Amino acid sequence: MFKPIVDLSKARILISNDDGLEAAGIKILERIARTLSKDVWVVAPELEQSATSHSLTTRRPLRLRQVSKRRFSVDGTPTDSVLLAIHKVLREKKPDLVLSGINRGGNLGEDVTYSGTVAAAMEGTLLGVRSIALSQVFSPRHPVKWGTAEQFAPQVIRALVSQPWKPNILVNVNFPDRIAAQVTGIEVVGQGKRKLGDHIEERKDPRGVPYIWIGAQRDENRTLKGTDIEAVHRGAVTVTPLCLDLTSRAAIKTMKALFR
Repeated sequence: MFKPIVDLSKARILISNDDGLEAAGIKILERIARTLSKDVWVVAPELEQSATSHSLTTRRPLRLRQVSKRRFSVDGTPTDSVLLAIHKVLREKKPDLVLSGINRGGNLGEDVTYSGTVAAAMEGTLLGVRSIALSQVFSPRHPVKWGTAEQFAPQVIRALVSQPWKPNILVNVNFPDRIAAQVTGIEVVGQGKRKLGDHIEERKDPRGVPYIWIGAQRDENRTLKGTDIEAVHRGAVTVTPLCLDLTSRAAIKTMKALFR
């Protein structure tokens, strides 16, 4: 069981992401974390690693580079970054909390199975550290409303760490595409239905060779109440606990009957 963090100001916080070390969202998250604690470390991918999911680099060596005080880059995935942070950079005293993000774009519904942002929090959880993934929903037609995440993230983080968690749980947080004054509240909800990558573009390069580009369009249900998709589009900050145990307990009984 992850015990409550009674005094967050004394906690060691590790920050990572999938948008890369120089992304706007991670700089905002670092600024937020420094209002919570002075012991803040950043270990993140050198370049953008969106949609890499929970992939681990095993076929080539990794390079860990110190960029500045308590800031490191890894030429690998979000999973690589958190693994190296906990087992190498912070091996003498591991973090009390992993924060991943703030992702430029929501991680809603089935997005969590592709998301490098969620994967960084997943790796933190697997390594025995309480972990939270944070994402800012936005529309390509408008500037990203980072101020919404910056205003609500401290409240959400403080509330979540004040309670005990089971050790196989991580939390996925999404901030709506609204200015902070228009946010309707903070809601704890389940995953919605949202499939990424159904839109495929087939084109030809300048040499006439065909190629395929997987698009970002999603088929999503914004009406199903009690889900992250419905709530975030209604203007709420969504908080969704995710479980690392993917076992379907209901199916076990049925399948056991097949092999008696």
